[in-house]
Parts: sequence; structure tokens; C-alpha cells
Amino acid sequence: MKYLVLLLFVYSCSAKWHYNKAIKKGLEITTKSDTIRITTIDSVPVVKHDTIIYEKFYTSKDTVIYYKDVYVPKTIREIRIENKLIRDTIRIKENAKENLAKEETKQTKAENNWYKKFLLGLV
Repeated sequence: MKYLVLLLFVYSCSAKWHYNKAIKKGLEITTKSDTIRITTIDSVPVVKHDTIIYEKFYTSKDTVIYYKDVYVPKTIREIRIENKLIRDTIRIKENAKENLAKEETKQTKAENNWYKKFLLGLV
């Protein structure tokens, strides 16, 4: 039993193998970047006419930040579940429309039979 566990650890798949398999199945790695501007205020003392005056300098630096965005493709099971949900919602909406149509026809039939009730009431 010890040797079986040891063999599983030695001959298991590496991370690189899983990564290459994911790339073959449609993994996409996109690199996105954002530019951030950092402004700083520097003040330097300057002597003018026997007085000290602080002059302000505004400096700005642009930094670019790169980050990787990984798109993981959906599995077949996830796609099937989404399709079933879409199909079920369409069925529920169609059933609700049919039920509303049936109720409307019942109401219109009841409204159209008022003259029969009137004639039966007179006789």
C-alpha cells in the first residue's frame, strides 16, 4: 500500500502538463494594462531680498501596471446547465402566456353569455 501511494505521487501529472492541456482546450491569457499618473508637490526654499520664499514644483510620473487576466473556458456540464436554465425559463414564460390567454377567453365567454342569463330570468 505504501508503494502504491508513492507511485501515485511520482507518476502524477505535473502542473505544466495541466497548463498545456488547458491551453489546447481554449484557455486564453490576456495581458491588460492601466496607466496611473502620480503627482507630487515639491517645495524648495529660495532666498529673495533677505526673505525665504518656498517655491512649489508639481511633478507627475506615469506608471504602467500590467496584470494578467485569465479566461477559463466553461466545461460541457456548465454549458448544459446554462442551456437547460434558458430552456426552462422560456417554457415557464410560454406556460404563463397560455394560462393568461385561457383566463381571458373564460372571462370573455362569461361576459358574452349575459343575454342567456337575462332570457332565463324572464321566462
